[in-house]
Amino acid sequence: MPRHLFVYDPPERFVAGTVGEPGSRSFFLQARSGPRITSVGLEKEQVALLAERLEELLDEIVRRTGGSTSVPAAVPADLADNDPLDQPILEEFRVGSLALAWDEPHARIVIEAGAVTEDENPAEPLSDDQSAEAPDALRVRLTGGQARAFAARAQAVVAAGRPPCPLCELPLDPEGHVCPRQNGYRRRTAA
Repeated sequence: MPRHLFVYDPPERFVAGTVGEPGSRSFFLQARSGPRITSVGLEKEQVALLAERLEELLDEIVRRTGGSTSVPAAVPADLADNDPLDQPILEEFRVGSLALAWDEPHARIVIEAGAVTEDENPAEPLSDDQSAEAPDALRVRLTGGQARAFAARAQAVVAAGRPPCPLCELPLDPEGHVCPRQNGYRRRTAA
C-alpha cells in the first residue's frame, strides 16, 4: 500500500486537542484546510515535548536574527485558538515520530508526525519518499505566528489535565491518590 502523506502548506488551522475527561483523555493533532481535515492520535508526552521544542526553536530563531524575523516573540492575538477539535474526529494513524524544522528560505516551521512503524529503519523524516515502506505522515508548514499559537495551545491542553501530586508528581485522581512517596508512613513531629 502506498504511503499517505497529508500535507498542509499552510493549514487554515493546526491544533492539539483532546477528547474525554482528564485521566482518560485521548490526544490529537488536527490540521484543516477548507473541508479537508486530518486528525492523528498521539500521547500527552508527545504533545508536551513538541510544544516545548517548538518554543525553543522559535526563541532561537528570534535570538539568532536579533528580532528581525517574521517569528513573533509572543502569540499574536488574532491567531489564538481555543475552539474544540473539528468533528468528526477520524484518526488517520497513531504518531510514532515527530520531526521539527525551520525552512529559512520560506520562513516556515515544518512539523511532521509520522505513523508508528515496526521498521527498525524508518523513512527519513521530512522526506517526500512515497515508497510503500515509508510510514504515513502528517506534514504542516506554519508561519511563525501560527507556530507560536500552536505551541501555546498545546501547552494549555497538556496543563488542563489532572493536577500533579506535590510529593511524587503523579496525577491526582478526583477519588483519591495512593502516593508511593508516603508509603504508609507519617513522620512524627517533635513535641
